[in-house]
Parts: sequence; structure tokens; C-alpha cells
Amino acid sequence: MTVEAQVTINGSKAAVWAATIDIARFADLLSGVERIEIVEQPATGLVGLRWKETRILFGKPAAVEKWITEAQENAFYTTRAEQDGFVFVTTNRVSGSDGSVVLTGSHGTRPQGFAAKLKALPMVFFKGMIKKAILQDLNDIKAAVERG
Repeated sequence: MTVEAQVTINGSKAAVWAATIDIARFADLLSGVERIEIVEQPATGLVGLRWKETRILFGKPAAVEKWITEAQENAFYTTRAEQDGFVFVTTNRVSGSDGSVVLTGSHGTRPQGFAAKLKALPMVFFKGMIKKAILQDLNDIKAAVERG
């Protein structure tokens, strides 16, 4: 299952990209993130950056370790996380031009194995909630960039 959302931001592409990749500060920037702990910092670039992200889900803290698997400067980065028989792949993409930058977030949930596939069946009912969470993150970045 893949869920996607996007916002248009009145700012420069460079500013949107900078906010999008400022993962160490996500707990300050994104209202849905409670804590970020950098686990591994690559010598250069984004690929290989690993962090533990804690969010509040259903009223309780939920932590997952994520890492960047692919990135193109000023364009996109893709993360991966694995937990409880699922692989979660998220991509944040920056497009458009200065003054009208489109920030798109997509989240894919891939069950691995029979048990996870069974657990995934009711996830269809949470698609709207996942989209709302993605949109909240994007709007938090939008607010930060437009605030300057």
C-alpha cells in the first residue's frame, strides 16, 4: 500500500530542500516527531544516514530506525525502515521552481511473509490517517520555510 500527499510552498527550492533534509532537527520542525537520535552519519552526502525516530502513534511513543537508501541533491531522498515483518519505504521529493516549490511525500508499506500479509489486511482502513500524517509533516516544513 502506498500513500502520497503534496503541498506547494512559496519559497526557494534550496530552502525547501534544506528543511527536508534537516533530519537531526525533525523533532523541532515536525509536530508529529517527538525525538530524533542520529545513529550513523555518512562521511559525505545523505545515503547511509541512519536515525531512530520516535513519534506518538495511538497515544503512545513508537520508535523505528530509518536510513536513507537513495538520494539526489535538491530532488529527492528515499528512506527504508523494517519492523514487525514490514518494510516501510518513504520518499520525499522536491520539484517545481522558486516561489512555487512542490514537496511530495509518499509512504509505502510492504508486508514480508504470510503473517505480515495477514496483519496488513486492515491497514486499508488506516490509509486516511497515514495520508493525514504525511500531510502534517509537509505542512510543518511549508510553515517553517515560508516563515523564513
